[in-house]
Amino acid sequence: MTTPENGSEHRPVLVVDYGAQYAQLIARRVREADVYSEIVPHTLSTQQILAKNPAAIILSGGPSSVYAEGAPRVDADLFDAGVPVLGICYGFQAMANALGGTVAKTGLREYGSTDVRSDGEARSILSGTPEHQNAWMSHGDSVQSAPEGFDVLASTAGAPVAAFANEEKSLYGVQWHPEVKHSQHGQAVIENFLFRGARLDPNWTTRNILEEQVERIREQIGDSRVICGLSGGVDSAVAAALVQRAVGDQLTCVFVDHGLLREGEAEQVERDFVAATGVKLYVANEQKRFLDALAGVSDPETKRKIIGREFIRAFEEAERAIMREAEAEGEPIRFLVQGTLYPDVVESGGGEGAANIKSHHNVGGLPEDLQFELVEPLRTLFKDEVRAVGAQLGLPAEIVGRQPFPGPGLGIRIVGDVTEERLELLRKADAIARAELTAAGLDNEVWQMPVVLLADVRSVGVQGDGRTYGHPIVLRPVSSEDAMTADWSRLPYDLLARISNRITNEVDGVNRVVLDVTSKPPGTIEWE
Repeated sequence: MTTPENGSEHRPVLVVDYGAQYAQLIARRVREADVYSEIVPHTLSTQQILAKNPAAIILSGGPSSVYAEGAPRVDADLFDAGVPVLGICYGFQAMANALGGTVAKTGLREYGSTDVRSDGEARSILSGTPEHQNAWMSHGDSVQSAPEGFDVLASTAGAPVAAFANEEKSLYGVQWHPEVKHSQHGQAVIENFLFRGARLDPNWTTRNILEEQVERIREQIGDSRVICGLSGGVDSAVAAALVQRAVGDQLTCVFVDHGLLREGEAEQVERDFVAATGVKLYVANEQKRFLDALAGVSDPETKRKIIGREFIRAFEEAERAIMREAEAEGEPIRFLVQGTLYPDVVESGGGEGAANIKSHHNVGGLPEDLQFELVEPLRTLFKDEVRAVGAQLGLPAEIVGRQPFPGPGLGIRIVGDVTEERLELLRKADAIARAELTAAGLDNEVWQMPVVLLADVRSVGVQGDGRTYGHPIVLRPVSSEDAMTADWSRLPYDLLARISNRITNEVDGVNRVVLDVTSKPPGTIEWE
């Protein structure tokens, strides 16, 4: 999607991030209402924010007190710009403070589910919600009095002013977090702001995304050749399919088969993806290269570095071969496609001065000196939007619905050194777990289910009439929206029993299956 600065017809709803863990979630909820949103850091000035021509602004929550030294501030001038604004949690308090309301430390903290009472008939951004509703709170300070010109809409035991509105200026605020699912009518509050307060149209749809991206890609690439690294994952597949839709045979995809994928995934790329898109595919069969490089290595960080290094080398060799062919035809390759998503952009700084948490390269960490211009057609999209676009493009459900999978593949789901025998063992166990999850109809309930082989651990078991000394397999089913936080999925006991029975019966060398019940944090989703 082109950004407003680059000529998109969609004026964004800007989510100003005050350090909230839920800023991305706010943006997602806005998009779920078919309205385009972007996240910007609170360090932007009012002039910089308004220069983005926002249709509306949402001030996020955050960990600070408005009275703390160095706490983020909001300029009162923002509220005189004629742009509708919704303040949430800290953003609500910052708005109240900037406009002359009273924010105080009362000692009455509210965390978690809290009863919110509408003051009289539910109206304004609370329209259509009940007089009492459960909402998710997380605050120590509270607004004691609303700024002049604001009506108090709701209160709680710890917050005399839990929601307010100035309809004349289209300014609104709530103390709770409407973006989280624990807030019963949170989406209704957000949509009331978007459609009643800001009077926006719901026109951010999958079809619009696809059509606008295809046009943007054609404008960027023109008649040039373009190359894309396919990993087998949904991000690179959808990015490639979008580019293929836009420029056809100008695109060549490279699939480096490192031998670390799960059962059937290489075939999905080589057969199903090509059949669905008609893309030109160059396959580099590099299983031996990776196994040789990983021989005897058990340290997880070293494994990651080796896999990344060998991927770069394999991709560069494939790229040179394709370049030689292209140059022989007089058509050098100018562009490289990457499946960068919007969370990647935000977490990497997004070009806006935010904290640089990590960098992302969906084709395995390509070197900076590759002489290509980047094509990133998914960089404004969240994962669920990418899946929707993929379905619109006609990609197979097995690819569109594929669970997130780490770039280093099964190499980091083997705790210990990687061998061909261990990879085959893990593939079989993983295939059983995935098949049973699908048969139970729970694919959409589980964000991801890593299956981990504890290759450096052996446990005693009894199978048949003999004593065994086999490896444990770990099941790690997790539920999440964005992988930033996650909780372990409460799978039915009979499903877990079927998975365990099948793995221990059908996979030689495994005599025990265990379940990881750790949330993130403190644990990560992957083991290595």
